[in-house]
Amino acid sequence: MTQDNMTAFERRASYSLASIYSLRMMGLFMILPVFSLYADQLAHTTPLLLGLALGAYGLTQALFQIPFGLLSDRFGRKPVITFGLLVFALGSIVAANADSIMTVILGRALQGSGAIAAAIMALTADLTREEHRAKAMAVIGMSIGLSFAVSLVLGPVLHDWIGVNGIFWLTAILAVGGIFMLHFAVPNPEQSIVHRDAEPVLEYFRAVLTDTQLLRLDLGVFVQHMILTASFVVLPFALKDFAAIPVSEHWHIYLPVLLISMAFMIPLVVLAEKYRQIKQVYIGAISLIIFGQFGLAAFYDSVTGLFLMLLVFFLAFNVLEALLPSLVAKFAPADKKGTAMGVYSTSQFSGAFFGGVAGGAMYGSLGLGAVFILCGVMAVIWVVLAATMQTPRYLSNFMIHIGHLNVSEQQEMQDRLENMQGVHDVTIIDQEGTAYLKIDSRVADKSALEALADH
Repeated sequence: MTQDNMTAFERRASYSLASIYSLRMMGLFMILPVFSLYADQLAHTTPLLLGLALGAYGLTQALFQIPFGLLSDRFGRKPVITFGLLVFALGSIVAANADSIMTVILGRALQGSGAIAAAIMALTADLTREEHRAKAMAVIGMSIGLSFAVSLVLGPVLHDWIGVNGIFWLTAILAVGGIFMLHFAVPNPEQSIVHRDAEPVLEYFRAVLTDTQLLRLDLGVFVQHMILTASFVVLPFALKDFAAIPVSEHWHIYLPVLLISMAFMIPLVVLAEKYRQIKQVYIGAISLIIFGQFGLAAFYDSVTGLFLMLLVFFLAFNVLEALLPSLVAKFAPADKKGTAMGVYSTSQFSGAFFGGVAGGAMYGSLGLGAVFILCGVMAVIWVVLAATMQTPRYLSNFMIHIGHLNVSEQQEMQDRLENMQGVHDVTIIDQEGTAYLKIDSRVADKSALEALADH
């Protein structure tokens, strides 16, 4: 087995953890395209409460995901993930048995309280070597994207078969299945340690929260998921009431939109990364979000208009979903990447909560089209901030174990690493015996860097 290949152990860990994460996210996503129509029939529903129910999971997810990650350092990854999945299943059961909107809000809030994202990332880091950690995280990221696409198609179909209550019950079953997979498919780590490149570290929050480049990206993902959630407050009504498409056939719109948008998304992401045009593609994608949202405001009563504007929106959304984490990794110092991604994820879920509430309030007071206008205005603010972003350095994170060195040996190692071609930033963490690097992958000699590792 060469250093460039993942071991069977690492592949098993990556794919099983990705499956658990995607099963949980699928449970959240499946109700997205049908929830508004269901909630509109519940007792005491108002547009504001409808939006709150849709976005409630985002608030609790934002509040608890970093604490869950930190607790997993103390109590173990699997116990914390198991507890989170149980809470998520409980929330699904509460929502499945709800007969009023307030009970659904409680269930959705409980779903979000089972915030296992950071703990899963930490366990992934425990089970993979540093040189393959990015691949493992990419597998998880791709599984989330796939589960989102599948859920938008499955949601309307399942709504016709088992109803939204049935979808909530299915979500609970998927969570319990995730627990079995966690304990019977996911390997046990030899040890659990803090991985600064993969999980939040308390002492780094100040640095991350005062970094203006990272804050731009945090605001970006906040707006992105605010727009997504707010849009789905009203999209089911637009498709059913204005485009006159039966709920069971909404997937006829979502499936081709997602397939076409993903086909066009891939070359744009390649252009951004391979040809180092990431800022240009990033700003272009936000501009498409603006066009798509104002287009939806104008044409939500037309099947053709809805299809074309959703195509524009999801093309841009999928591009941004790929580029934003990459930008965070490029701007964050190598040893602070885990903390930066923790804040980024918190911003993402906060955006989902705000989008539900703002979308519901706007829909109730000014009507369906006003929701899309609000989203377009937010995207305009986003593109202005993105345009003032620095051009990112095209550097990758790299980590090597150098062992525990005395002060003079550390300085010697620091100088040696900094003088190597393609190495731009070096941070040595003495208590871990680890050097966190930023490297230019086109220039740096990874074999030479690995040769410095303390084996």
